Amino acid sequence: MDKSLNQTEPEDSSSASEKSDCNRSINRSVRLAQIERRKNEAEDPFVLALKYFSRVEARTPLKGNDEAERNLVLVERVAYSRGLSPEAISVMLEFAMSLRMGSSLCVRVLKFLIPATVVPEEAVVRAVVWLCVGKIPTATQVLFIKWVLTMFDMIDAKDQLRAIYGFLFSLLADENLCPYVCHLLYLLTRKESVHLYRVRKLQDLQSKLGKQPFLLHLLSLYKVFCPELVTLSLPSRMRVGFRSHNHPWKSALLTVQKRTNALESSAVNLTTGIKAKTQSRKRKHCHLELPALNCAVQARVQTNSCFRRKTLSLVQFNNFSQLLENVHLVELPAQMGSLLGSSLGLQYLDCVQDESAFLRLNFWLGHALQEEFLFCGDGGVSQSSEEVLQLLDRLLCTQHFLQEGFSSIEAFLYKFLNVWDGSLLRPQILGLLSNIPVVPTHCISRLLFEPLMQLFFTSTLFFKSGLIDCMNTMLLKWLTWHSVYALDDGLDISLNTHTSINMTLSGFKDSVMELVHFVGRLATVGLQLEGCHSLLLNFILDFYETVCDMFLKYGLPLVVMPPAGVFYPALFATDPISVDRLAYIMHRYKMNLISAKSQEKQTKAFHISPQIYREFNHYLVVMVNCLWNSKMFKPGMPTELTEELLNKCKVPHYRASFNFIYHPAFLSYAVDFYHKCWPESSNVELTSLKYPKIWGWYLDYLVSQGFEGLQQFIQHNVNQ
Repeated sequence: MDKSLNQTEPEDSSSASEKSDCNRSINRSVRLAQIERRKNEAEDPFVLALKYFSRVEARTPLKGNDEAERNLVLVERVAYSRGLSPEAISVMLEFAMSLRMGSSLCVRVLKFLIPATVVPEEAVVRAVVWLCVGKIPTATQVLFIKWVLTMFDMIDAKDQLRAIYGFLFSLLADENLCPYVCHLLYLLTRKESVHLYRVRKLQDLQSKLGKQPFLLHLLSLYKVFCPELVTLSLPSRMRVGFRSHNHPWKSALLTVQKRTNALESSAVNLTTGIKAKTQSRKRKHCHLELPALNCAVQARVQTNSCFRRKTLSLVQFNNFSQLLENVHLVELPAQMGSLLGSSLGLQYLDCVQDESAFLRLNFWLGHALQEEFLFCGDGGVSQSSEEVLQLLDRLLCTQHFLQEGFSSIEAFLYKFLNVWDGSLLRPQILGLLSNIPVVPTHCISRLLFEPLMQLFFTSTLFFKSGLIDCMNTMLLKWLTWHSVYALDDGLDISLNTHTSINMTLSGFKDSVMELVHFVGRLATVGLQLEGCHSLLLNFILDFYETVCDMFLKYGLPLVVMPPAGVFYPALFATDPISVDRLAYIMHRYKMNLISAKSQEKQTKAFHISPQIYREFNHYLVVMVNCLWNSKMFKPGMPTELTEELLNKCKVPHYRASFNFIYHPAFLSYAVDFYHKCWPESSNVELTSLKYPKIWGWYLDYLVSQGFEGLQQFIQHNVNQ
């Protein structure tokens, strides 16, 4: 044994020396290749041409310059044949926009700037800077912006372009550039780009140029991001998109891309003979995948005498009609999770209402969600994130189809909320959360409200809005279940046929009241934290549109008023939509209270607290005095301020500061209405709009703009 070991030592030393010689030979080959490449580049006519255009001095004459023409033809030929590299794009774009050899050559260069791969963002920004010089003709500027629009998707980044958004916006002053700059701004606009002065500038251009499609499209995008800033009504039917400006480069781009794809495919075909060895990784969590739809009968021995009765698997059915004809012969699959991936399986669950099937499916879901997702301690969430996403999406589709949830998902959510960060799988978790059935009052705070409140106060605006929308969907489903499953005697209610939740009507009312009060607390603090943001306020008003109609729409003898932290921000909002929706909500509250009071007289079992009537009357007086009577801050009113404080504000007619004319949300409409009624008047004296006759006209004008909630509120609450 020792002899054999000693004999192997010379072989090892010899192999080491051979490897060293091989490495030296490889390094020498690499150095020689680099030297050869540099020599070729130094002698390459294309590289020399690029060097010429990068070093050419300003005011170099073009006429009679054979060297410039020869290099330009060379670069043009390369651009149309295989496209220009990012470095070549940077050199030629800088040369063209600097007008070193005149504007005519700039146009020629822009027409053959065909990229082979990407366009450097820095080169585009430097080219935009040359527009500040003022020497480039307008037609050439238009051609450059058309080129940027055509190559926009090929620009490697957009951050620097968005940083000069303000300069690009200033180019709108040129009527020739305006259509193309609007298109470029449309592609670059983000929410932080939208400001009031830009909205006003676009509106001024619209009044000057008319309702041009490019201005309307940009304004519509601004309205999506900040609806409180764009108050004008946009046409519902506009031409989709902007005009195409890529005609000079379209055919050349297609030619270069086809040639490049052909070369890449040929290179791939040459290398298909060598197959790289892939590293296989054993999956630790495979239960989150939906199993195959295999019948339990197929797993057994078919010759067993116990199975003389004919049974059919769901796989054997092709449509719903066949399933209905043979529903009594269906054998459930071996793994119930496979039903989630089968439309016929879900239809079977919905039709047969088999308790054992739901129990088996709940068991499978409980194991998959808790053991394989929630309680896995070795990073299963990150390893199986795609599987988790697909499973949760499938569960959402299943619950939407069945119109009911699963108890295992409910138990999973109660545990997951305590460890959730609010961002992981947020759409899916909020969607599942909205399907939770009614929770009794003795545990609703511990299971739902406490973890959600911690997430709400430490989250972003979008999470706050999403959670309020989730609570609204949850309330809608609770009320729908009540209207469907409540018994005629009004004493007992069974909200889900596959859960053990059975509660009295009073218990259901208590749970709904707890949910509404919880959302009221979130809304009050959330509006303070987010500065009464219109997006959050919109979702909050969605929730209270559901709350205000609980009696008339869903037959629930319960009325809950919104807190002051929601009512006053909506009343004094700067966007007219919020004020109009608040007026509609107050109108619906009145309709529900009138109907409830009439039923109170007929039956003693029905009762609305007098506190609800006092809160409604308080809000009603405030709204009428604010919007119609111009008695805001008057002594004896609910919102009373001292005369000294009001005088210090130096606001003329401060008592009328929030009526239909001077309200910040409707001031622009009042000015527009005034100009339409008295176009010959140059001075806007809004105080001449005296009510009631002219105010009636003004109210009709607001209704024509889509504010029907105000009309309903005024008609039913103001004696005109």
